[in-house]
Amino acid sequence: MMNLTRDQEKKTLIVLFAVLMLFIVYRAVTAEKPRTAPLAFPPGSVAPSAVRQGLAAMASGADPLNVFLAKREEKFPGVARDIFRMENPAPKPAPKPAPLVVTPPPPPAAPERTAEEIAAEASRADLSKFRFLGYLTEKDNTLFLSKEGELFIVKTGDTLLKNYQVKDSGKDYVVLFDKVTHVEVRVELSGSEPQPQALPMPRLR
Repeated sequence: MMNLTRDQEKKTLIVLFAVLMLFIVYRAVTAEKPRTAPLAFPPGSVAPSAVRQGLAAMASGADPLNVFLAKREEKFPGVARDIFRMENPAPKPAPKPAPLVVTPPPPPAAPERTAEEIAAEASRADLSKFRFLGYLTEKDNTLFLSKEGELFIVKTGDTLLKNYQVKDSGKDYVVLFDKVTHVEVRVELSGSEPQPQALPMPRLR
């Protein structure tokens, strides 16, 4: 280690002091000036919202604890919650689900009827207009039928009105058959009609 003489130490200290002074002067010259901002409210402005009043002067004989508790009950202006009361906020009501609307399925479309079905329905309706008035007992039973005021005297197996045939008969019924549509109709004996012997001249097949 090199030993410095006293003169060298003095010179070294003077140089270091001069460097320190130059650094201080440089920082003072180059330092940035403090920034300023305009005031948000001009002097003398009044706050638009109310503020909470402080503790009023206690009346003589008033309990300090009661005065403090009464002030705690006051609401803070513009504050929704008192920070001194750690109460849970009221739960928000759950949103109600939208009602489910169930649309009933449309009724199934009626199947289209064929020409054969329409003809069979018309034949059944026409055969149902016949009335079985009675019969006469001979070798072969003679049957008395009527349709819309017209009288027919036939026997089992006979044909009337071109397409209709007396297919079967009994004491209280007659079965009529349509040879075109193959529709059968059973006609029961009618008790409200007059007796065959009193009927007017019948029409033969």
